Amino acid sequence: MTYEETLHYLYTSIPVFQNAGPSAYKPGLGTSIALDDHLGNPHKAYKTIHVAGTNGKGSVSHLLAAILRQSGYKVGLYTSPHLVDFRERIRVNGQKIPKEYVVDFVERNRSFFEPLQPSFFELTSSMAFDYFRAEKVDYAVIEVGMGGRLDSTNIITPILSVITNISFDHTQFLGNTLGEIAGEKAGIIKPQIPVVIGEWNEETQPVFIKKAHEQNSPIHFAHATDADMNFELKGNYQKKNFCTISAAVECLKEEGIEIKDESIKNGFEHVCEQTGLRGRWEKLNEHPLTICDTGHNLAGWEYLEPQIASVKADTKHIVFGMVDDKDVEHVMGLLEKLPKESTIFYWTQPSTKRAIPVDKLYGYAQKHSLNGTCYQTIAQAFNKAKSNAKKDDFIFIGGSSYVVADLLSESF
Repeated sequence: MTYEETLHYLYTSIPVFQNAGPSAYKPGLGTSIALDDHLGNPHKAYKTIHVAGTNGKGSVSHLLAAILRQSGYKVGLYTSPHLVDFRERIRVNGQKIPKEYVVDFVERNRSFFEPLQPSFFELTSSMAFDYFRAEKVDYAVIEVGMGGRLDSTNIITPILSVITNISFDHTQFLGNTLGEIAGEKAGIIKPQIPVVIGEWNEETQPVFIKKAHEQNSPIHFAHATDADMNFELKGNYQKKNFCTISAAVECLKEEGIEIKDESIKNGFEHVCEQTGLRGRWEKLNEHPLTICDTGHNLAGWEYLEPQIASVKADTKHIVFGMVDDKDVEHVMGLLEKLPKESTIFYWTQPSTKRAIPVDKLYGYAQKHSLNGTCYQTIAQAFNKAKSNAKKDDFIFIGGSSYVVADLLSESF
């Protein structure tokens, strides 16, 4: 098969949560363990860092990978979802997995995994672990796909576990209270392996402490730290991530990993160049200022709304779409805070099957007295915003990773 044929096979033969939603979710580790045993347990060939959390886990994973790379180590990075190219999910020292490896992995193992019927994420996790072994990485930073306890990445025994924060997302799988969700995320805490908790509250902290005590795992709660360095990532929420990463780096040092202050500084200043990270308050144009961001749930928008509000501009053009398992009502409540006289909304829908249809999204908007115009695609909405915007205006594109993915696929 060619690379394109292989991708088509993966997307059409195996359930993909990115497209299909709940029907593609396979809780439990049995299939992942079977795949791992078949491949000879590749994740045991290198040291891993496991990162879970509702928001920020992608940024934290990329930043940790950048810091380790700046420290002179060969670093694997496994994240999801991808924005434009499937190969974004699996990188070594910032370079995407080669197309040839993707094709070869599927052809080599197809006869084994077809009867097993793994999910898309189970298969790509196995591919990542296998590739990192082939590349002889020193460390691999592994981002949890969803939850933690039953996530297919949870077969690893890392040298450090990180849980960034807990908020309401994927409640149909993870629970309807913060305590229940924290219990699922805490499932990545392994016996005697240190864990860093980035953010917590009175409902989640006892869950983490109890789990760490049961596992005899040292637990570290990140505390406010002055970020005396230049961040390449400009989102306001990155200040929270800085505290999480500072605590994680200290733990890694205690594990005997040499990380200099200069490496931390360079990691933060060049994370996009070092890892290929995109879509985090990313500037696409200067005049008019054009920003996209993958923030996709209420917790993310509690940071994004005030940051959008703080941008000085004559008129703000908001290109907005969401997917169907998010708290759209409360996000609309935040958008309602933006000044109506100087904000224009362009309601739209990403190309995933999980998108909220734009007509339905507009119905939510009208309940919050948010007007605007509906567009069937991200490209149509963005092009209209561009044609309307003057050089001193501000264009924001977001509401979902899939909105940003469609934008970057079309335009940048």
